[in-house]
Amino acid sequence: MSNEIIMHGTTIVTVRKGNKVVIAGDGQVSLGQTIMKGNARKVRRLGKGNVIAGFAGATADAFTLLERLESKLEQYPEQLTRACVDLAKDWRTDRYLRRLEAMMLVADKNVTLALTGTGDVLEPEHGVMAIGSGGNYALAAARALAETDQDAEAIARTAMRIAGEICVYTNGSVILESIDLA
Repeated sequence: MSNEIIMHGTTIVTVRKGNKVVIAGDGQVSLGQTIMKGNARKVRRLGKGNVIAGFAGATADAFTLLERLESKLEQYPEQLTRACVDLAKDWRTDRYLRRLEAMMLVADKNVTLALTGTGDVLEPEHGVMAIGSGGNYALAAARALAETDQDAEAIARTAMRIAGEICVYTNGSVILESIDLA
């Protein structure tokens, strides 16, 4: 058994419905059984503000990946999928990047994607996806709510509240970013 203390905490959910796509994330960062920070900002806008992203995992690793994604977006403007695939290739093949432990959800007007260190660039089947410690709870709630008449933002906020009520590594301090699709 390892004596290493593992940092936990994050729930990120994305919902694409109607004329909006949103990404919401909680603010809790935990170290072992201690809440280290309750208001971390894990959701942000990238580039010129036309891409939103949320991350789970090691914070420094996630910031490195966000910076790399921004560079890819400069290289491939308005081509989020191409930028993400290129980043995923680098992430898998570069010795330094391979060691980064994080995941990201990203979205623009056209597509929502999940990026992982295993080279995955995945689009959600039902317009809903979630990552992090409470991701499965948020995903289940959002999938159920997507069938109601609630809009994307209401679904994301409710899914985050439900995840926070179940997952000890998720709190109620929610940051939400959205993009209008129309």
